[in-house]
Amino acid sequence: MKILFLVTEDWYFLSHRLALARRLRDMGAEVVVMTRVTKLGDAIEREHFRIIPWSVLRRSLNPIHEFFAFWQVLRAYRRERPVLAHHVALKPLVFGGIAARLTPGVCSVNAISGMGHVFVNETGKFGLLRRALFVVFKWALNSDRARAIFQNRENMDAFVHGGVMNKQKAVLIRGVGVNPQEFQPRPEPAAGPIVVLASRLLWEKGVGEFVTAAEKLRAQGLKARFVLVGDSDAGHRDAVPPGQLRDWVGQGAIEWWGHRSDMPTVFAESSLVCFPSYYGEGVPKVLMEAAASGRAIVTTDAPGCRDVVRDGQNGLLVPPRDPAALAEALKKLLSDPDLRARMGACGRKIAEEEFSEDLIIGQTLAVYRELLGPRWTLESRA
Repeated sequence: MKILFLVTEDWYFLSHRLALARRLRDMGAEVVVMTRVTKLGDAIEREHFRIIPWSVLRRSLNPIHEFFAFWQVLRAYRRERPVLAHHVALKPLVFGGIAARLTPGVCSVNAISGMGHVFVNETGKFGLLRRALFVVFKWALNSDRARAIFQNRENMDAFVHGGVMNKQKAVLIRGVGVNPQEFQPRPEPAAGPIVVLASRLLWEKGVGEFVTAAEKLRAQGLKARFVLVGDSDAGHRDAVPPGQLRDWVGQGAIEWWGHRSDMPTVFAESSLVCFPSYYGEGVPKVLMEAAASGRAIVTTDAPGCRDVVRDGQNGLLVPPRDPAALAEALKKLLSDPDLRARMGACGRKIAEEEFSEDLIIGQTLAVYRELLGPRWTLESRA
């Protein structure tokens, strides 16, 4: 049985879909990954997955380039004839959804991992693009050979109640899960409190609000370190420029640790995790990892974020784009180590019971089984 993942970036496949692909491989599936290959193609091939390079650019709206990217997908689907194609994020949903609909026998699972930049940006061209996308989605996602996986109920309701898709073809699976054996609670660092924001460094992830809150708390004499973990995303129009990050470091506002692949260690080195996003999240992976690591969290009262963080239980919720409220919430937790510990223990329990990798993978495989029916042949090899 051949299963194809269509993902824009090789790093995103490894960070968000590797565990699912490994499970399928171990069950006996042939796993093919079609993605833009940058630096991590060898890492994917070491997992014994076959790669199809894809010339897609996330930022591009050039019609000629976009048609070529779609044509590559359609040609690959007609050549490979996977039993199932799993599309992750916006362009794979559009191009893969159309290609699957036009290729007999190919079923598709469409992972809508949040509404993202196009749906939270209110400028004119994005409004036109949203309307065009909803037309495409309505055709591609309502096939009898397609299912859509949403990470939070608000996103699913927007598609279903907006008439974009039939409720029977929509499934709620909250996030990609976390491995609770990999992310374990550790004692807080003894040298003093450290607040970590780990993310792609986009303005809509609340990076500016985090820096402003850090400056407010420093001005009040609060002794803590404020750390950004991640890189500026050169492929995204909302990326915080590296020069701006270096300026903040030079001013003493924050520390910037850059990209880190050892996230369990990052959380072990933190006292508190902050994620003030207004990006249009699905269910942020970083929040599941922070909860599994036993860290209290401050995040926004927004879809996806509040799926993981319950206000007053395992963290605090603040309004989006409100650095003053963010500073107050951080100050409350930085001033109370016992409260942080209680919230961290609660978060660990939530992560184990609701967001474990095994649970999420099991729910995803159930969608595969339901969609494929008798064509699903992997069960006896699990």
